[in-house]
Amino acid sequence: MNDHLSLTFNALADPTRRAMLNQLSRGEANVSELAKPFLKDMSLPAVTKHLKVLEKAGLITKTREAQWRSCKLNSAPLKEATDWMEQYRIFWEESLDRLEVYLKSITNNKKSKGKKNGIKKQRK
Repeated sequence: MNDHLSLTFNALADPTRRAMLNQLSRGEANVSELAKPFLKDMSLPAVTKHLKVLEKAGLITKTREAQWRSCKLNSAPLKEATDWMEQYRIFWEESLDRLEVYLKSITNNKKSKGKKNGIKKQRK
């Protein structure tokens, strides 16, 4: 996977990484703060691997100042992914709108034919 979009979707595919991004959406955090919610279920090296995937995808940037390793959300790759998905959202909305119009037309058509043939709906 060399293209940015594939790296982004690969990074977003994991719920742990999405949770980390969610945490970073509230502000910068160090590696220890990001790791804390996950340490019951995984080791610190596993958390670090997740952070590396996020960093490789460009979704986070890490800085180092003495012993402090800070992580910050980088929204540019998310914007690129959103822009890519937007074209498909538009396609599906238009398709569903056409389907709705079609279904209304055949429903109205059946009602019209029923009235012409003297068929009345039974009331419940």
